[in-house]
Amino acid sequence: MSIKRKNNLLGNSNKKGISAIIATVLLIALAVAAIAIVWVFVRNMVEDRLGEAGACFEIYDKVTLNDQFTCYGSEDEEIIFSISIGDVEVDEILVGISAGGKSKSFRISEGATVEYLDMWPSSGDLKLPGKNEGLTYVLDMRGAELIGAPNIIQISPVIKGTQCDVSDSVVQIDSCISMGID
Repeated sequence: MSIKRKNNLLGNSNKKGISAIIATVLLIALAVAAIAIVWVFVRNMVEDRLGEAGACFEIYDKVTLNDQFTCYGSEDEEIIFSISIGDVEVDEILVGISAGGKSKSFRISEGATVEYLDMWPSSGDLKLPGKNEGLTYVLDMRGAELIGAPNIIQISPVIKGTQCDVSDSVVQIDSCISMGID
């Protein structure tokens, strides 16, 4: 029997094919390439979404209400509140105040005017606290159409055009007289 015929009987033909090892390596390489392509798309999508929220990341202890200068003056129907900003750049601050079942919100930004809101102790155009600074404001509750003692005051910073969640709030608003503030 010839060698050629013997190889054909044993299954060893001269046909060229892909061995099992090469096929496995090719499948693994194909799977790795597919995973890499999917990862690039997913990573870009996640980075885009995080870019919006990233402006607000870890700023909540840096934009606060100062309890020592936040009070309610029942005689003048005013609320005095102080905002402190730490080491962060803020575009504006959204302030929300609730009293007597009603809520009022307004934005404090550089040079803004709000009818019933002034700087304290002087009046004029509103200023936003700078980095590592605090400023105090006075709100005319009657002008804001809020009746009675305020229930809560909340602030939300706007950073790089993105409004962040509430960074601080005061629920227990003391009387200005009891705090020695006139």
